[in-house]
Amino acid sequence: MHNEFNRRNIGIFAHVDAGKTTTTEHMLYHGGIIRSPGRVDDGTAATDSLDIERERGISVQAAMTSLTWNNTVIDLVDTPGHIDFSSEVERSLRVMDGAILILSAVEGIQSQSETIWHALRSLRIPTIIYINKMDRIGASAAAIMEQVHSTFSPFACPVQSCLMDEDSFIGVHSLWRDQANQQTIPGLFEMIAELDEAIMESYINEVPLPSEQIDSTFRKLVHQGEIFPVCFGASGKGIGVSELLDSVTWFLPPPAITVDSAVSGVVFKIERNKTMGRTAYVRMYGGSIHNRDTIYNTTRGLEEKVTQIRQMDGRKWSDTGAVHSGQIAALYGLSETHVGDIIGSPDAVPPMPHMAVPLLTVQLHGQDPARYPDLVAALQELTDEDPLLDLQWLPEDRELHLKVMGTIQLEILSSLLSSRFGLEVVFDPPSVIYKETLNAPGEGFIAYTMPKPCWAILRFQMEPLPRGSGLIYESTVRTDQLLLRYQNEVQRRIPEALSQGMFGWEVTDLKVTLVEGEHHVWHTHPLDFVVATPMGIMDGLARTGTKLLEPLLQFRLTVPEEYGGKALSDLVHMRATFEAPVIGGGRCIVEGQIPLASSMDYPVKLRSETGGRGVLVTSFAGYQDCPPDVKPMRKRRGVNPLDQSKYILSVRNAITS
Repeated sequence: MHNEFNRRNIGIFAHVDAGKTTTTEHMLYHGGIIRSPGRVDDGTAATDSLDIERERGISVQAAMTSLTWNNTVIDLVDTPGHIDFSSEVERSLRVMDGAILILSAVEGIQSQSETIWHALRSLRIPTIIYINKMDRIGASAAAIMEQVHSTFSPFACPVQSCLMDEDSFIGVHSLWRDQANQQTIPGLFEMIAELDEAIMESYINEVPLPSEQIDSTFRKLVHQGEIFPVCFGASGKGIGVSELLDSVTWFLPPPAITVDSAVSGVVFKIERNKTMGRTAYVRMYGGSIHNRDTIYNTTRGLEEKVTQIRQMDGRKWSDTGAVHSGQIAALYGLSETHVGDIIGSPDAVPPMPHMAVPLLTVQLHGQDPARYPDLVAALQELTDEDPLLDLQWLPEDRELHLKVMGTIQLEILSSLLSSRFGLEVVFDPPSVIYKETLNAPGEGFIAYTMPKPCWAILRFQMEPLPRGSGLIYESTVRTDQLLLRYQNEVQRRIPEALSQGMFGWEVTDLKVTLVEGEHHVWHTHPLDFVVATPMGIMDGLARTGTKLLEPLLQFRLTVPEEYGGKALSDLVHMRATFEAPVIGGGRCIVEGQIPLASSMDYPVKLRSETGGRGVLVTSFAGYQDCPPDVKPMRKRRGVNPLDQSKYILSVRNAITS
């Protein structure tokens, strides 16, 4: 392995209103990319390119930009902070070599901060923690560090000290640039010694350590995702931003590159450019791609030709003709490639984190019925860019359904459809996405042997699994009993077969094992197992029965102390479970879990009850069993496979038409 030392691929992550985009603006200003830093509130931020972003003062899409600092090219991805746009954060996380996680010194660690932190740790992404807004009233470096150590990691290590003029924050002083100052970093040696055996031995024997050894060991532990440098600043005033950029080049790693490796990359974003058309953003982990190369899409098993390659240069995209390992580029000509697809070898590509879970489904209607085909096409395009929208188009009923993260996302979608496509839409009130799981173990069986010619016999063993397990599939059938290509077809059809259970919701947290399978050398048609699999699965669901699951949220509720009693009463009424409240400084803080279904309207009620002084922060916590009296049914799409005769006719017609 060798490293491209003069490049950093960095993601900037934060909870909403932590000052993420403001920090990015001042980075670009210090890097000489823009003449003056833009303001989010004024709609002048360089990385907020959509009209709705400038109007609302929030980021809704991940935005790429680039600058040079300390002779190092820093490719920055500025991600949205609002939980409704977690899918953009999720896709960006996958392709970063390092991260800056921004916290507000006043608001502290929020639920979204914790969600991002856990995703960063699951991928072992080296991370700098940047404490912003140190100039605000109530900001305390000691208090926020105590919170970071207790909530994130005891190995978060300040590499700067705060400069104060009485009670005013006026700057930062690097403790790392001056080797003598390393000795003043609280707990530095103890942290390193606890994680490195050689340092521990020297520490125990009281052997003095050279600064070079401390420096190299610290950087190594940062690169391994075990120690986390902490920086301070007030980005709104430009304080601490240049020192943050120094820390990026000092502590975060360059991309790892394998010499003469095979082509390897992942598509992490799709968007439409007005002049260039469909754009696929790719992070390369090996090899090189040049203009007019034919590349292999491993995920979809197809080849496509690259017509043009562009890379970010400051705020502009420039034609480069090639992209190499460790770099990010925009590729053109890939009409069949989708978000998450792997190009070439998958070996070096990191896994996809899963932090974005749409919990609401909504039906929408176009205001102009004559433009219904245009609306379908527009929604298909938006789903291509954000697969989690999962457009459900029911042509026979002229119905269009989307999955969304929250009500803010609906406002953004409405604005996008209007500004980008000239379409005005109305959304029905969103409803909760429930799921189903098995009541008990059982089996499903299907002998699809009529009407001829057909022959597909399947038997599935089905058993429930703990919450959060998802779907696990395996086969114990020998290939001489059922050919491998038929078994592969069964496996491909299982998720689709489980997309609608007895109540019409997706079935999850179960293991499906194919224990018996049979084909006929003469009568079996290649598509017989496409028809048979859903019937066998639904037979199993009907035998075992299913129960409903509802989404659960982790919450942190902060209200003025005088409203604490009313807030606790509201939480009990909404079926929340929570720890004893923490009261101090005139505030009442409650943390726990609450069902989404019972709390959807609570933020509006909370603002009304507290005069806007109450804050509710939530994140997805999983699914739990529904109360016995909750039985939401979802309208089934298509023919129910339990009605086997009708289902066979409908599927055969669909296949042959």
